[in-house]
Amino acid sequence: MTADLGNEKRALRADLRQRRRSRTSTERDTESLSLTATLQRFVEERQIASVAVYLSAPDEPDVRPFLNWAFEQGIRVLLPVTREDGLLDWAVGDGTSEREGLFGMPEVVGEILSPLAINDVDAILTPAAAVGHDGVRMGWGRGYYDKTLGSMAKRPPVYAVVFDAEYLDEVPREAHDEPVDGIITPSRIITFRS
Repeated sequence: MTADLGNEKRALRADLRQRRRSRTSTERDTESLSLTATLQRFVEERQIASVAVYLSAPDEPDVRPFLNWAFEQGIRVLLPVTREDGLLDWAVGDGTSEREGLFGMPEVVGEILSPLAINDVDAILTPAAAVGHDGVRMGWGRGYYDKTLGSMAKRPPVYAVVFDAEYLDEVPREAHDEPVDGIITPSRIITFRS
């Protein structure tokens, strides 16, 4: 990574993080309701029976109401568990048990499955800081999802979950950055490639 590209990513992440933190509780509640409805539509339209998601942190788009709905619908939900080596293990979520994982992120408590468990889901929903119109996903800099997605020979469709304003004309891209197949925001589903 060049120093300029690294600085550009850091500056953009700092700006996006500040925007997320400045949302009002009313904005958060409204966006949470809208995002839940959009995620439900995504799953129903594609007849998804199993999905890899994540437990959202307070500043992230709130996927937790969607997770509760998915559990009620009998959808198999895999949630990531971070490892020291930069890979992700997976666990089947039950919607109730979680702990603080590496880097202070919320993680599910449950039977740990291998990194290969993600190969069997119908769709993968990832967190992101921003996504460009070309499908380039910029994460928060730890590389877990880039490593996971980059290691998959054949992967299910991958959609990044972001706020509407985080769908940008372009984001800085490095060689290891894995593109996504689409995005899901509170207001829409956009597919870049199928």
